[in-house]
Amino acid sequence: MKLLAQQRDLQAKIPDIEKCLDVVATLQARKGIGEALIADFEVSEGIYSQTRFEDNDSVCVWLGSKCHATSVLKKNLENAKASLEVLLTDLQFLRDQVTITQVTIARLYNWDVHQRRIRQAAVTASS
Repeated sequence: MKLLAQQRDLQAKIPDIEKCLDVVATLQARKGIGEALIADFEVSEGIYSQTRFEDNDSVCVWLGSKCHATSVLKKNLENAKASLEVLLTDLQFLRDQVTITQVTIARLYNWDVHQRRIRQAAVTASS
């Protein structure tokens, strides 16, 4: 179940990172135009605010230290996609192992039934 939760988290995280990259690219493209960008953003769940972006030389993203948002976001996106790929491979391996285990259990059960029938036939024949 933990792997499935990680898969869900990564599948939700990748579009968010892509959206952040799009926003940064939009801000960089509008740099130097002299026209303010008005945007709505989510402050908290269900609470939105409107802001006005003036022509600035930098974009601040809450990452914890001074760094370039685009490079960090691209790196995070690459890491998330790589993690998702590894996770999907692991999940497929586990599905295959579950199938193999179920087939083995079914074969053992059928073998046991067959052995009981042989013993029962031997007991009935000797009586």
